[in-house]
Amino acid sequence: MVSENLDGILIVDKPANMSSAAVVRVVKKVLHADKVGHAGTLDPFAEGVLICCINRATRLAGFLSDGVKKYVATLKLGVETDTQDQTGTVISTAEAIGYSRETIQTACESFKGVIEQLPPVYSALKHRGVPLYRLARRGKPVQKPPRRVQVYDIVLKKVSLPYVCFEVACSAGTYIRTLGADIGKKLGCGGHLVALKRTENSGFKLNQAIAVAELKDPDSNRRIIEKIINMKDALPDVPNYYADKRLAHKIRHGQRLGLSDLRNLNIADSELEKGQYLKIVDPDNDLIAILEYTAPEDYLKYCCVFPK
Repeated sequence: MVSENLDGILIVDKPANMSSAAVVRVVKKVLHADKVGHAGTLDPFAEGVLICCINRATRLAGFLSDGVKKYVATLKLGVETDTQDQTGTVISTAEAIGYSRETIQTACESFKGVIEQLPPVYSALKHRGVPLYRLARRGKPVQKPPRRVQVYDIVLKKVSLPYVCFEVACSAGTYIRTLGADIGKKLGCGGHLVALKRTENSGFKLNQAIAVAELKDPDSNRRIIEKIINMKDALPDVPNYYADKRLAHKIRHGQRLGLSDLRNLNIADSELEKGQYLKIVDPDNDLIAILEYTAPEDYLKYCCVFPK
């Protein structure tokens, strides 16, 4: 497959027992791309939506990583592991787990909103340049301080004790393993995740994803190309504004931009909020820049510029 001028994002359905980095390697090899990165790591045991950014679109990864995530998780109550999932070593067990659905639902809903969450000691976060999971495997676990995350919604889907299935929408940086373990602690019996699927990331859903097996199929080239999302559509929550040739030239040469330039795009000042991002698209329908409105100053900050 030819990679010339191939820029965009590809939504991949990561299988369980495969690392996010391994998925990236497959995408890079199949597309013969110069650069591929992902927006939001999934644990090896987890599956689901992994956003892969191709070539110039790797510069969009930071914007995509901050989007809302949605997951479906299965929690096994009564057994705690050191990794908070099924890959770890059992560290405690509990016998009495005959909770009612209402009790479990109340425990789940208690985590809705802004919460303080302790990152797991088995994670890719780093301590003095070393991933925490490596330190933990050496018997030198490091506990990072709690971080503020947000659970927008949490819904109890199914209870078949000791298993509990729940669906959650949350902010970037939320560990669903830890959320499951904390629900178990709230109930008093502990618990760990036995399954985890990300169903949505930054507005991109599982039904838009392509399977890794299909990526590897040499007869799927046309379908893979059709699945690649144009950079101008890669941030669905950021509005597109179409520049004329004059403004496109000004942006590509890094010239200072003010609100007067936006007025030429028929953008009213009242539409803009401080910190808001804008995607600027040229007459050829290519994304040429992401700008940030820095009110009350009368200028726009360049976040990314994509040369022709």
